[in-house]
Amino acid sequence: MNNYEIKIEELKKLLLILKEETEVFESSAKKERQSLDRLKKGTIKMAEERQIGFPWLANAYSDLLSIEDKALENFLKNKKQPAYSAAEIIKEQSRLRRQAEKEKKIAQYLVEYYENIAPFLIDLKEEVGVVSKEEIELMKEYSEEELSDGATNYLTKEEYRKLPSIEKNQTALDRFWKRKKSKWLIGRLYERYVGYLYEEKGYDVEYVGVFKGFEDLGRDLICKKENDFIIIQCKYWAQFRTIYEKHIFQFFGTVFQYKDESPEKNVKGIFYTSTKLSDLARRFSKELNIGLEENFKFDKEYPCIKCNVSIKNNEKIYHLPFDQQYDKVKIEKDRGEFYCKTVEEAENAGFRRAFKYHQKK
Repeated sequence: MNNYEIKIEELKKLLLILKEETEVFESSAKKERQSLDRLKKGTIKMAEERQIGFPWLANAYSDLLSIEDKALENFLKNKKQPAYSAAEIIKEQSRLRRQAEKEKKIAQYLVEYYENIAPFLIDLKEEVGVVSKEEIELMKEYSEEELSDGATNYLTKEEYRKLPSIEKNQTALDRFWKRKKSKWLIGRLYERYVGYLYEEKGYDVEYVGVFKGFEDLGRDLICKKENDFIIIQCKYWAQFRTIYEKHIFQFFGTVFQYKDESPEKNVKGIFYTSTKLSDLARRFSKELNIGLEENFKFDKEYPCIKCNVSIKNNEKIYHLPFDQQYDKVKIEKDRGEFYCKTVEEAENAGFRRAFKYHQKK
């Protein structure tokens, strides 16, 4: 075979290899296109089904578990000494587990979807605090009558019954501030603190969030001074969490609604948060004319005791932050009412602790 024929054979082999590689590539590309088509169809189907709980995606997850369970079932049936009964038990238990996992996934997807379109739902999960073992033990020491006084959550029976009024109530207040609190309670205290600052500026403050909770439409505080109205939303979050544009959009919506319903009022919105905003959220706040107070810290040393004069009989009464009527009491300075830091200040000014309040049944 001469050189020419050798070259021809080498070219034929090269073309054959090239053809085989082309076929492999085309086959892989076809599979990839099919995979992308399935992903596209699946994504469209999942989007169509989002309102009813993402069943398609949950079914896919269930199918994955089914493959794993089938492998275990086959192993039991096909090993040297087959375990048919065990395989049947595994089969039935696996079916029940897959169904439970599927339902769990549907619930998770729904919650995540709703939280995405309504950010305030994230806060709702944190509303309920956990009662500590310390609190449970303290409760065992008191009568039902004594338990109606919030101070019993922070004092032993001996302290509650034997300490003088000033020392007893101040000890309860100090422990209230030191004790670990639920995220919901911390958020409520943050609202009270911001409201107090506006009261000191001469505003009449309506604590909407405290009384309406998650029905407050994002208006935690409404501060009024003549024709000026400031709508405030408070977010007391951990430092690692960030306020995003969706939170600003939600707040802007409720401020706009208030303006629209009260065109004669000069309405402004301010967003208070203990953490920071994303750059985009900050830009949107500026464009939407929403005031910002970022990294606004909660001063636990602020005067939190409310000294109130009864309208009925001019009796002087002070309320601690854990007292039942605390949030219903409004401080009016022109009536000799004020906030103070210590129980001693309140009692020396002639105020007594609020009696235990019983809700009418």
